[in-house]
Amino acid sequence: MRPSAARLLNILVPIKRAVDYSVKIRVNPQQTGIDLNVKHSMNPFDEIAVEEAVRIRERLKDAVKSIKVVTIGPSKSAETLRTALAMGADSAIHVEIPDSAPPPEPLGIAKALRAVIERQKEGVDLVILGKQAIDDDAGQTGQMLAGLMGWAQATFASKVEVNTADKVANVTREIDGGLEELKCQLPLVVTTDLRLNEPRYASLPNIMKAKKKPIEKLSATDLGVDLTPRLETLKVTEPPKRVGGGKVENVDELIAKLKEAGITAVKA
Repeated sequence: MRPSAARLLNILVPIKRAVDYSVKIRVNPQQTGIDLNVKHSMNPFDEIAVEEAVRIRERLKDAVKSIKVVTIGPSKSAETLRTALAMGADSAIHVEIPDSAPPPEPLGIAKALRAVIERQKEGVDLVILGKQAIDDDAGQTGQMLAGLMGWAQATFASKVEVNTADKVANVTREIDGGLEELKCQLPLVVTTDLRLNEPRYASLPNIMKAKKKPIEKLSATDLGVDLTPRLETLKVTEPPKRVGGGKVENVDELIAKLKEAGITAVKA
């Protein structure tokens, strides 16, 4: 029997365009940040989030009504949205910011996502996003979004099971001592860990289909949010290069070298 309309899930997956994980990061000549004139791709943790949304639909069949992806970034972020659409998402939202604008901070992103959720006429039952972006490694957006929405949250998820009948999700998350199982009421914000799944490669037919899927364009003004960063980066420098070590012939020579370096012995 087909689930009733009230029980159909709408899933939102925020994603980010980031410097590709295989690129060797370098500081730009102005020392204002890193060199961005390199290969970019979808943040790996967000790829896992898209994959999990598609897998939930595959497991629950007709119980998932839609999977929508959203990104907040410059014009080239549209390519990242197309990748997510090719993986199986139905539609996308691009909150476009000027190419020259500094990247928004987690709180600004969370406020923008809240505004996006509030604009969805059919509502959002589940938000799945990466636990962190590999560029700033902040790991804050999911938690801030849950706080702003007043929703349950389950971070660092390694397993997600959704019960549409009870509107409940069982989430296994990784903690220092092992695994923790949470039972959360929907709506829910989930952040993904590495071991949740392995993202699929988009097939050529799906890449072609993705070109026809709708992308809604919005601006920060449309959402009524200010994405201006609160923090200012004064200077970015590369870490000092490692200096090679030296060899000593015996303990006495080692002690002499340590004394020259101003290192004194400490009694246990």
